[in-house]
Amino acid sequence: MAVIGFFALAVFGLGAVSVATDSDIISTPGLGQAPGIVGMLVAVGAFALALGTALRRMRPSFLSVPSIALVTALAHLVAVWIVVLIAGGDLIIATAVSGELVRRGPSAVLLLAAAVAAWGGVALRRTRAQHPRWPWERHDDDE
Repeated sequence: MAVIGFFALAVFGLGAVSVATDSDIISTPGLGQAPGIVGMLVAVGAFALALGTALRRMRPSFLSVPSIALVTALAHLVAVWIVVLIAGGDLIIATAVSGELVRRGPSAVLLLAAAVAAWGGVALRRTRAQHPRWPWERHDDDE
């Protein structure tokens, strides 16, 4: 649930940044959609892996939330940098695109979305929430 929440918050936040700045998230011409798609897939994977690692503890700590958010944002930046480097073949363009992501706010959006979703994931784990069940699905021994 937290991974889906992260993806939804990230897509909403990136869309809001795009509308607010009236520009594309990656505005370098000729790169296509691959850097954004791969970057987001890697960010979701990094978020899931980092959160899964934190939730393996018996009582996960909210202190893991900042590191999960940072790992997610950095994984996104590295993935975009690598894909732009492969697609564009130029180290300077790849670095400039990654720098623009940090400077214009998309990386901050991913960092914030990851922090909110990770906090929610840790909170769900700490409360030991269970799947909702219909009354007839419960196996109470009291009956």
